[in-house]
Amino acid sequence: MSPVNDDVMVFVVLAAGLRPVMAPVSPRDGNIDIRVVPESTWRSVGAVLTTNVYGMPDDADELRTRCDRMGIPLLEDAAHAIGTTVGDRPIGTFGKAAAFSLGKHAGATGGGFLALEDPADRKALEHLRDELLAPRQLHRDLAYALRPLARAAVQRLHLVRPVWRVMRTLGLLERERFRMELQERHLREAAGRSPDLGAFDRWVRVDLHGYRREHGRLLRRTLRRRMSGLDTDLSRRREGTRLLGGTVWAAAGVRSAVGDRGVPPLFRVPLMVRDRDKLVARLERCGVVIGYLYDPPLDDFAGPEFVEPSPAPEAARWFAAHALPVDPLLARRMMRLLQREAPQPADPFPGPALRDQSPRV
Repeated sequence: MSPVNDDVMVFVVLAAGLRPVMAPVSPRDGNIDIRVVPESTWRSVGAVLTTNVYGMPDDADELRTRCDRMGIPLLEDAAHAIGTTVGDRPIGTFGKAAAFSLGKHAGATGGGFLALEDPADRKALEHLRDELLAPRQLHRDLAYALRPLARAAVQRLHLVRPVWRVMRTLGLLERERFRMELQERHLREAAGRSPDLGAFDRWVRVDLHGYRREHGRLLRRTLRRRMSGLDTDLSRRREGTRLLGGTVWAAAGVRSAVGDRGVPPLFRVPLMVRDRDKLVARLERCGVVIGYLYDPPLDDFAGPEFVEPSPAPEAARWFAAHALPVDPLLARRMMRLLQREAPQPADPFPGPALRDQSPRV
């Protein structure tokens, strides 16, 4: 798996009783760089997990070919990649299974779906899902259904900055920095009980405490209504990606994708800037809160006790330290702010020259 990913993913893999193995990544997009993965690593792993970070696709075709050769499954994390294709093939159709998140698109607040290569697996997985879910609760359904309305009101009334400040002051934010607190002692105890999702609940639930709660009728209706606007959402994301991809800050993989005939509907557009953390603080003062920052990489965050470190970590550190993930739905406002703040583009990655290694999007 790529170390440029949400920290929850490490805890989910540990909860399954597995050891996360960090792969080298391409500085173009933060996804797995197949060419740099040592043969010894390929021989030792039992599965490969893609990231499709910010919606930029992993080289899923090559990864599937390699996995088939090794006799191991390819699993696709497609949370950021609804609507993204490689060639004529959608992300989510390359692996044995692919997980999509509805909480990332069309203003939905939760839920997701699992795409399976073998339909015969469906019944067994439905049974496992039902075992994991807790009973629905009406007040939680109401809270999730109203959350998009509250979010929109906060943005319309320009209250993002004061609300963010109050939440931070009251200790309502679960991450003081970009990563959550590791809590090594508790993590060591939980690892001794794996596989067991419940033992890792304190980490897995961060940012989404109701992740194991069954959805009631009200929330399902709300999600269906939100997802009915998915095509419009993806069209707006393509337009925002096109605008941001033409700036001097756009990551190399984004520039390459925007140069192709079809622009991907990115969930976030990674802009590579110098002094990124100072820029994030300045943007917060303007009422723009930047999320989905995956810094430091997961092997630096969790350490060798809990994960297998990448054999070539430099590209991941460079990408994680400079990436500013911008919502393409806010492209025009963000371009005005960036023109005013005038951040310097990140210095080039101090490794081999960036060749076009990304899959054709």
